[in-house]
Amino acid sequence: MPALHAQDVSKTYGSGHTAVEALKHATFTLDDGEFLALLGPSGSGKTTLLTIVGALLEPSTGEVVVGDRDVTRLSQKERTAFRARTIGFVFQSFNLVPFLTARENLTIMSSIARVDRATIDARADVLLEELGLAERRNNLPEELSGGERQRVAIGRALVTDPALILVDEPTASLDTALGTQVVQLLAQEIKRRGKSGIMVTHDTRMVEYTDRTLSILDGVLTEGVTAGSH
Repeated sequence: MPALHAQDVSKTYGSGHTAVEALKHATFTLDDGEFLALLGPSGSGKTTLLTIVGALLEPSTGEVVVGDRDVTRLSQKERTAFRARTIGFVFQSFNLVPFLTARENLTIMSSIARVDRATIDARADVLLEELGLAERRNNLPEELSGGERQRVAIGRALVTDPALILVDEPTASLDTALGTQVVQLLAQEIKRRGKSGIMVTHDTRMVEYTDRTLSILDGVLTEGVTAGSH
């Protein structure tokens, strides 16, 4: 069974003469254990696709099956619970809680995902060690560098042991060297933990750390890297 299958997914914002078709009949499969890059320029529809796949946004048409669940058929309450248990998100703006330490930004996921606190505590300590943050565990986000904050965000996405990791422009706030380190780390952690992942990016240099590439331009999804993705 694939980790994810999206079939004929479209998204239209607005209606009538003001309607904007952000996504046009996208169909793709993410294999179990695969790390996929989704390339495209700003406004191409890649973040719209990621948020639909992550059960944060309903498509206008089509279906998205994650594991054995069609997330487009779940109620709002069911989607919220499903996201918390099954999907880990890494956002481009980090989205860390500013008044919590690095470790607390991971352990807070215990109440959100309803996972036993002792289990989350143990996973948090292992992840902070693996991500090179053990000595920064008690620091607040404002005391961390951009690269360290992104690593905390990766740890938070992994701490609930989700099956699917969704990553939105992880290098957007980082310079090239740091961005490369972060993507290498992401790929390593996804493989090490037997997860599947999708990374949205506009940076073609990052695709070498992924297994496969899809490109999106003007809402149309294609296999491989296209000229419009640069």
